Amino acid sequence: MKNYKIAVLKGDGIGPEIVDEAIKVLDAVAGKEGFGVEYNEYLLGGAAVDVFDNPCPEETIKGCMNSDAVLFGAIGGPKWDNLPKEKRPESGLLKLRKSLGLFANIRPAMIFDELVNASSLKPEVIKGVDLTVVRELTGGIYFGEPRYKDDNKAYNTMIYTRDEIERIAHVAFKEAQKRRKKVTSVDKANVLEVSELWREVVEEVAKDYPEVELEHMYVDNAAMQLVRDPKQFDVILTGNIFGDILSDEASMIVGSIGLLPSASIGGKVGLFEPIHGSAPDIAGQGIANPIATILSAAMMLDYLGEEKGAKRIREAIKKVLAEGYRTKDLANFDAKEVVTTSEMGTLIAEHAAN
Repeated sequence: MKNYKIAVLKGDGIGPEIVDEAIKVLDAVAGKEGFGVEYNEYLLGGAAVDVFDNPCPEETIKGCMNSDAVLFGAIGGPKWDNLPKEKRPESGLLKLRKSLGLFANIRPAMIFDELVNASSLKPEVIKGVDLTVVRELTGGIYFGEPRYKDDNKAYNTMIYTRDEIERIAHVAFKEAQKRRKKVTSVDKANVLEVSELWREVVEEVAKDYPEVELEHMYVDNAAMQLVRDPKQFDVILTGNIFGDILSDEASMIVGSIGLLPSASIGGKVGLFEPIHGSAPDIAGQGIANPIATILSAAMMLDYLGEEKGAKRIREAIKKVLAEGYRTKDLANFDAKEVVTTSEMGTLIAEHAAN
């Protein structure tokens, strides 16, 4: 029997609640598919600041490096907003991603038929949407040097190297090979030199994947097209800041940010997390939607080679939604019964175990 070591980073806010439900579902699937899971919990974000005065302690980095995968909840909250930048929870996550070499963020956005009315767009526009955003995670303007701020002036630097663009492009094209074989590379090459290089390198990488169609799109047009006709997209490839924005836009197209998972890969160990934040305003109330975290656990199983288990989780979620169970964020959309965070996790786990 295969056994997997999973580093668990529950984080802050609703993080512990939603991660607990993902673990509940993972245990149900493991029992059915015949593999074992060993969980080791570490601190990250505000929770780590409170204990270690450090948002990403070395113990956490080492624990993650010695695992097969990392399951992560969410970090941050008003409690830590006034700390120096290097001690804020978000800095801890950036440090962890960099330490693990996680340069590629994969964010699928698909619509569940049972939730077509949850989107602010018309059902005929979003029914059948199934796209993935592949975002470069460790370069671009968020990390570029020099950076500076005084009372009168501030600047940041957007930098990408050929190697950074090549490696993220390969991830996107390989993802497209498993899907509908189309990559839309998003940039701003009509204005930015860094985007000119991005486009040139992506076109070179595309030659290695002749069966995959490549198109280029400026980021402002891509933002508009995501709302106008999201079904045209298969895999969206883009840089750090553009991917940050477009993936959040995609999340609202499908109806709730509480539905979308993500994977950060590229290094020795993959990290799997919901794309939403820690929502401290609802923490502890039992109303957070755990589906995004449970779907992140499914992505983790795919990554570990347990595709049958991943499929079992996704089918269980569809069944629970089809039966009309909803958490509070989706209460107005064909809900037969509104359930708590824990109840939703239990329902999905029960279906996954059948």
